[in-house]
Amino acid sequence: MASVHESLYFNPMLTNGVVHANVFGVRDWVTPHKMALLVLLSELGRAGSQLGLLERRRLNRLLLPLLQGPDMALSRLRKAIEECCPHLAGSVHIRLKLMAEGELKDMEQFFDDLSDSFSGTEPEVHKTSVVGLFLRHMILAYNKLSFSQVYKLYTALQQYFHKDDKKDGADESEMELTNPEELDGRMEKEELDGPLREEEIACSGPLSQKQAEYFLSQQASLLKNDETKALAPASLQKELNNLLKFNPDFAEAHYLSYLNNLRVQDVFSSTHSLLHYFDRLILTGAESKSNGDEGYGRSLRYAALNLAALHCRFGHYQQAELALQEAIRIAQESNDHVCLQHCLSWLYILEQKIFDSCVLLEHSVNKSLHFGLPYLASLGIQSLVQQRAFAGKAANKLMDALKDSDLLHWKHSLSELIDISIAQKTAIWRLYGRSTMALQQAQTLLSMNSLEAVNVGVQQNNTESFAVVLCHLAELHAEQGYFAAASEILKHLKERFPPNSQHAQLWMLFDQKIQFERAMNDGRYHVADSLVAGITALNSIEGVYRKAIVLKAQNQMSEAHKLLQKLLIHCQKIKNTEMVIRVLLSTAELYWRSSCHTIALPVLLQALALAREYSLQYLASETVLNLAFSQLILGIPEQALNILHMAIEPVLAHGAVLDKGCAMFLVAKCQVASAASYTPEKKTEALESAILNLNEAKNYFAKVDCKEQLRDVLYFQARLFHTLGKTQERNKCAMLFRQLHQELPAHGVPLINAFK
Repeated sequence: MASVHESLYFNPMLTNGVVHANVFGVRDWVTPHKMALLVLLSELGRAGSQLGLLERRRLNRLLLPLLQGPDMALSRLRKAIEECCPHLAGSVHIRLKLMAEGELKDMEQFFDDLSDSFSGTEPEVHKTSVVGLFLRHMILAYNKLSFSQVYKLYTALQQYFHKDDKKDGADESEMELTNPEELDGRMEKEELDGPLREEEIACSGPLSQKQAEYFLSQQASLLKNDETKALAPASLQKELNNLLKFNPDFAEAHYLSYLNNLRVQDVFSSTHSLLHYFDRLILTGAESKSNGDEGYGRSLRYAALNLAALHCRFGHYQQAELALQEAIRIAQESNDHVCLQHCLSWLYILEQKIFDSCVLLEHSVNKSLHFGLPYLASLGIQSLVQQRAFAGKAANKLMDALKDSDLLHWKHSLSELIDISIAQKTAIWRLYGRSTMALQQAQTLLSMNSLEAVNVGVQQNNTESFAVVLCHLAELHAEQGYFAAASEILKHLKERFPPNSQHAQLWMLFDQKIQFERAMNDGRYHVADSLVAGITALNSIEGVYRKAIVLKAQNQMSEAHKLLQKLLIHCQKIKNTEMVIRVLLSTAELYWRSSCHTIALPVLLQALALAREYSLQYLASETVLNLAFSQLILGIPEQALNILHMAIEPVLAHGAVLDKGCAMFLVAKCQVASAASYTPEKKTEALESAILNLNEAKNYFAKVDCKEQLRDVLYFQARLFHTLGKTQERNKCAMLFRQLHQELPAHGVPLINAFK
């Protein structure tokens, strides 16, 4: 293949059919595409003042990606020039045609004339400008070619031009059979703006150093900020393999290969590429040039640190700890405090898998501030906040800590960490059950001015923080019954984070959970059961919990109880307090349905103690509602009404629509039960108040399409209207109840024994 590439690319490093190891030793070489760019620059200089200001601006904006990017077909280049200046595109085509259909001396004369651009007191092109450097590189590269290579270049130019002519002929014949509207739509899709696409980077040979560096930097930026616009993993790896084929020691290509393999969770290939990156970094001497004799040691310790991070990401904690110990040892020998602080932060991540300790992290934050590492210090503060949120610290203290980290962000312009901080605030408010505050933080991130374009067509809002906030926003809308809005948000998430991207699992889990809740509300338990497998694949704890809920709804009490007990032991072991409380509440409901009301009380009291200890206000309010229901069952509705006033306000302010409906339904039940000992006048007043509360509960249940609860409310209302002697209202409720009762199967459970 070497001879083919030699005939196409005319690289002076290619001699006797052998590719030298250091292909990128030559800064640039002449290709037919670059000759077309030289013709464009020549015609641009000739046009001079004839070009309008707008056309000149468009051409100047077009030149930089053309000079830096890979070679492209002449038809695509000509189309790009036509969009900026149709007259100049025609001149470029005619000039190329004369050169391709002329003699070899015409091409020789063209390169001789290029030097005139720098002559005179006021040259057309400045020698140190971007265009001037490109012209000088091309002239030097052409002068280094042998006669045989010049002839091959001329032959390639002819092929380059005639291939375009053949394509134009095919396009003209196709246009006669094609609808003009379809043709316009096709041309709109082929715009030059934005990052490179797969068909633009069909590298059949080696790129020059500039083209390779531009390609790697662009793809790395896209992987960080907007993964969807980067090349697909397979295509990107193909191009990287092509680069490495011509220069195996190109360290940056190995590192981009490492990032690309991380996208598809390929542990073997990513480890292989990472080790090759640091090996090549040492071999090329890039580190030793900038760091003296200490450069090799620097590469080794950061190689071990990156390897530890890689193993930690894939869950190989034992291998990560060994690599981290190696990095710490080398960093201590070299007295590298910066590397040691990075090692300390990763050591905390590994240690917290075993036991909860903030000592290492606090020490890391203090040392990072001392050595002037704001990025690392801010990440440490946010990790501390997260750990203390799970430990039940007060929200005001956590927000004060995040405020201190925000000061670091704004002071050092760390926009990425600003986004992470806002996303974390959203999650913390959701943990504490403050949906209004969570919604406010989510909207803040979505309207941030920092989320602007960082490059042509590259947005900085395709990060994990953005995905987290949008997922919370979708769930908040679904909880309030706005399922259409939640679907739109999830649709946007699917477009922004396709299934093969690294953050896609976030929206996949939320999508499955929202579908599960809708199926449960609608009484379609078989549909909810089918979604459990998908939830389990993304989050095993959530999957087991949802499976227990489905079993409970299907009256399979013993199976549900076994699952909940296993889940409770596991969550207590890993200290997942939120799930522990939810499991305890579900266990209490199982006891109610099994008529073991007294056994449910200590379970609920345990849940309430945990919720208050860890400052989970919303779960505490939900637990109080369950306690009130237990008191209602045990025959003390007056006491149940008293404690309901403690819990109902947070539920109505921040709760889901279903929880609001259940709370109002419970209030109505307690009012009716308490009215048994009232005087007739006071009893009538209490029953009418209960009917109003039932109307409110009915509106809530209708909003989330919860037919089973709606049926129970209608039954209860019909009984109350019958007691009050309101026949017409009773008959209306009875008719609606009968319609729903025919749709839904009866479970054979008394109404009073079901809270949700």
